[in-house]
Amino acid sequence: MCGIVGYIGKKEAYPIILNGLKRLEYRGYDSAGIALFDGTDIQLCKTKGKVADLEAKAENNISKTGNLGIGHTRWATHGVPNDVNSHPHYSNSGDLVMIHNGIIENYGSLKKELINRGYTFKSDTDTEVLVNLIEDIQKKEKVKLGKAVQIALNQVVGAYAIALFDKKKPNEIVVAKLGSPLAIGIGEDEFFVASDASPFIEFTSNAIYLKDEEMAIIRLGREVKIRKIEDDKVVAPYIQELQLNLEQIEKSGYDHFMLKEIYEQPSVIKDTYRGRLLADEGIVRLGGLEDHIEKFTNADRIIIVACGTSWHAGLVAEYIFEEFVRTPVEVEYASEFRYRNPIISEKDVVIAISQSGETADTLAAIKLAKSKGAFVYGVCNVVGSSISRETHSGSYTHAGPEIGVASTKAFTTQITVLTLMALRLAKAKGTISQSEFMKYLRELEVIPSQVEESLKTDEKIKEISATYKDARNFLYLGRGYNFPVALEGALKLKEISYIHAEGYPAAEMKHGPIALIDEQMPVVVIAIKNEHYDKVVSNIQEIKARKGKIIAVVSKGDTVVKEIADYVMEVPHTSEALSPLLTTIPLQLLSYHIAVMLDRNVDQPRNLAKSVTVE
Repeated sequence: MCGIVGYIGKKEAYPIILNGLKRLEYRGYDSAGIALFDGTDIQLCKTKGKVADLEAKAENNISKTGNLGIGHTRWATHGVPNDVNSHPHYSNSGDLVMIHNGIIENYGSLKKELINRGYTFKSDTDTEVLVNLIEDIQKKEKVKLGKAVQIALNQVVGAYAIALFDKKKPNEIVVAKLGSPLAIGIGEDEFFVASDASPFIEFTSNAIYLKDEEMAIIRLGREVKIRKIEDDKVVAPYIQELQLNLEQIEKSGYDHFMLKEIYEQPSVIKDTYRGRLLADEGIVRLGGLEDHIEKFTNADRIIIVACGTSWHAGLVAEYIFEEFVRTPVEVEYASEFRYRNPIISEKDVVIAISQSGETADTLAAIKLAKSKGAFVYGVCNVVGSSISRETHSGSYTHAGPEIGVASTKAFTTQITVLTLMALRLAKAKGTISQSEFMKYLRELEVIPSQVEESLKTDEKIKEISATYKDARNFLYLGRGYNFPVALEGALKLKEISYIHAEGYPAAEMKHGPIALIDEQMPVVVIAIKNEHYDKVVSNIQEIKARKGKIIAVVSKGDTVVKEIADYVMEVPHTSEALSPLLTTIPLQLLSYHIAVMLDRNVDQPRNLAKSVTVE
C-alpha cells in the first residue's frame, strides 16, 4: 500500500524524508508528497508520479528548511492518482497536515456530516475527510491534538497508519495504527516515523512497532507516549533493536532489486534452514512448531490461506503436506475465504502465508479462523508484523527485505519453511520412513548450491527472452508439484512485463487452452525428470503438432525434450517434492529479462504495490 515517513529532531527533515520515501516507494508509487514546517508555516509539495518527480517539483516550489516534516508515497484507493489526491492533506484551517496508509470505509457518511458543518473538500480522498474530522473534534471539544485523534479514530471504520502535526504545536507528531504497519525510530534528540524501518536504519537501530489500535504522541525532549485508542489505556513502549542493515536495502551493484533478490536465493534459502535442519544428525526443528506438533498431527484438516505468490507457495505445500504428512489440505485465497462462510472448527489447523505479514485479506482470514476455534500458524518474512502477532504461533522465513514488488526470494523461502514443517510433522506422525526422511534432508541441504547452478543459465535465458519479448500471450504448463510453479511463472511475467500469461496444469491444456496455440504462442513447459515425464512429453508433442513454440525447463542432461523444444532451460536433478525450488529460478529470470528488454519498470510495475493492506 502507501508508504509514510516522518521526522522531528535537530537535523534538516527534507533529505531524511525524501530518502525515506525512495526506500518506501516499493509500497506505492502513483504519487508522492511532503510537508515541512519551516519555523513559521507549512511548506507543502505533492505531485502525481514518483518520488523523483516530487524531488524535481520541490526544487523550485518550496523552501526545504525545517526540522519537522512528513512524507508519503501513494498507491491509490480513493481518488485517481493526481496532484490534488496526493498526500499530505491539509485540514480546512491549514493548521493540520496528515498522511495516511489504509482505507476509511465510512468516509462517505463522515464527509456528508462535515459538509453539513461547513467543511469543504479539494480531493476525493478518505484521508482529507479524516484530517478534517480530527480538526472538527479538536475545535468543538476544545481538546489537544492527541485526544482529538483518539476520539476521531473511535468513529471511523477501516484501516489506517497515520501521522500528522499541527503547525501551532510544531514540537510533536501524532501517529496511530490499525491494520497498516507503523514503526517509530528512536534516536538522540530525534524521532522517525515510517511504514517500516528502512527510512531510518542509518540513524538508529532502536524502534517501537505500534500494535493495532494504538496511538503515540511523539514530542521532542520526552519519551514516546503510547495509548490504546479505544479506552485510553497507557501502554509501556517496547523498544527493540533492529536486525536490518543498510546493505540489505541497497542494490549492491545490481541493476534492479528484483535481480539482486533472484541472485540472493542460494544464501537466503540456506539462512532459512540454518539452525533448523541438521541433515547429518537427521534433525529438523522449528521453534514455533515444536510446542504445537500435536495440534498438527491430530488435525482433521490443514487449511492454507494466502494471496498472490504466497498462495502459489501454499499450493506447493498442499502437495508436500499431503504426500509426507497424509493430512487433507485445502488452499484458499484469503480474499475469498472469509466471504463464503467457510466451515471451520477447532479440529482444523490454518496456515497463513504472507511475505509482509501485513496483507489485509490474510489478516481477516486469520481473525475469522481464530473466532471459530482453529489453531492458526503464520509463515511470514517480517519480524514483528501484524500476522506474526495475530497468529498462535509461526515460523519466519529469513529472506531479508524484499523490495522488488514482484516476489522472488520470498517464494522460495516460504516453500523451504513449509517443506521443513512437512518433514518434521511426517517424522512425528510416522508417515515417512527413516530412509526417505534422511534422503530429503540431504537433498534439501544441497538445494542452495543447485539454485546457484540454475542461475548460471542466465545468459541462455537472455537469448530466449530476446526471441519472445514481443509475444502477446504466453502459456505456462506444469504437472504435480510444478503446476503451482507454472502459475507463479505466469504471474511473474504478467506483473513486470504486462504480457498476458496463463498458468495451467499440463494435462488440462487439451480441455480448452489448446485452441489458443499457433506459431505466435510461446508455451513454457516444466518438463523435468519425474513420474509425469512421459505424459508431459506427450503434451509437448501436441503443442508442436499445432506449431506452438516450446520453451522447456528440463533436468540437466535431458535429451528427449531437448530434441523437440525450441529452447531449453536446465536445472539440476532433485526429488520432485523439492523441484519447485529449482524450476522457479529460470522462470523468474525469463520474466525479468523480457521486462528489461521491453523497458518496463521492473521493481515498480504499474498499478501494483508490495504489500496490499486494504481488502
